[in-house]
Amino acid sequence: MSLPAHGLNTSTIEVTHVSSHGIWILTDDKELFMSYEEFPWFKDQPLKNILNVQEQSPGHFYWPEIDVDLTEEIIRHPERFPLKSTG
Repeated sequence: MSLPAHGLNTSTIEVTHVSSHGIWILTDDKELFMSYEEFPWFKDQPLKNILNVQEQSPGHFYWPEIDVDLTEEIIRHPERFPLKSTG
C-alpha cells in the first residue's frame, strides 16, 4: 500500500456557491455554509478573493487576500465564537 508523503495535504477545499446570503464550501465531502451575517468579512469581497481558499491543516481554512483564518468548528458553530472588535 502506498501512502502520501509526510506533510502532503491530500484534503481538498472548494467554494461551491456564492449567493447574496453567504458562501458554501465543500471539504472532505462535507458542505459548510457561512452566512454574511456571521462572517461579514466575505460580503463585499471580489469573487477571486473568496475562491482563493487554502486548507492549512485538516479543518483549518485560510483566505490569504482577505486574511481570514477559520476552523470547521467556527463555521459550524459561529455562536460559540462571537465577533470581537479589535479597534
